[in-house]
Amino acid sequence: MNEIDVSIVLPVYNEAGHVRAEIERIRAAMTASEYAFEIVVVDDASTDGSRQILQATEDIRLIELARNRGVGNARRIGTKAARGRVVVWTDVDMSYPNDEMPTLVKALNGYDQVVGARRVERGTVRHARSFAKWIIRRLASYLVQEPIPDLNSGFRAFRRDVGLQFLHLLPRGFSCVTTMTMTFLSNGYSVGYLPIDYGKRAGRSKFHWWTDTKRYATQVIRLILSYEPLRIFVPIGFTLFAVGTSKLIYDWATKDFRLAANTLLIFFASLQLISIGFVADLIVRSSRPEDLVDPAASI
Repeated sequence: MNEIDVSIVLPVYNEAGHVRAEIERIRAAMTASEYAFEIVVVDDASTDGSRQILQATEDIRLIELARNRGVGNARRIGTKAARGRVVVWTDVDMSYPNDEMPTLVKALNGYDQVVGARRVERGTVRHARSFAKWIIRRLASYLVQEPIPDLNSGFRAFRRDVGLQFLHLLPRGFSCVTTMTMTFLSNGYSVGYLPIDYGKRAGRSKFHWWTDTKRYATQVIRLILSYEPLRIFVPIGFTLFAVGTSKLIYDWATKDFRLAANTLLIFFASLQLISIGFVADLIVRSSRPEDLVDPAASI
């Protein structure tokens, strides 16, 4: 069997109107490149005829799921089945520049993951989504202590041996891409960014901006607590300590040096949060695996 350079993992759910055209666009771009590749398509229990179209499509590896479990689950299954040293994630809704996939793979040289950073935000409720994503991206950047131009782009390439270590952390929904970015960065792996144009999707979007944005935020906070809990507990603890100190000064100035009970409660809450943060950090560091794959810079 010839060695495969790139495995392209395509989750599909009710994309009958354009899935074949998107696969052919990817195939044409990769055939013209220097890379040996495979296309792994995971049909997530489509009901619109997508599965029948995929079954009739040649030269793909089709994985058919009996139940719809979400794009994160489909990507996890496809990545496990992939045989290439590099895995590419993308969508088949015509929004990502899949004809530029060879450029994305080439940009991986020297990195463990490369993300297609979108120049503009599109979709329903665009302005609200842009603001919400900016807040979440700032929170994620605070965790990893470096800027993240695009946290939840679905167009990315990464080393399969590194990605396999974190597949068990992927949620079933859209926040799987956020998880893949943050787990790489939090564990010392390098992530590069390639600016891309982002078009209007074909078909109907499965993204529910309010529900999925809440899931994005929850997943970011969960990852912060999993990798750097001190970045949550210590700032809040010291903020409460500062509030308690200000309240103490106010009490002394207005109540003849008597200490109010609620001031004492603020100090106790501050001490508890800081203590919990240090205990959580100790647990995280003691349970962190020591046999992770070496990052690209070490190879």
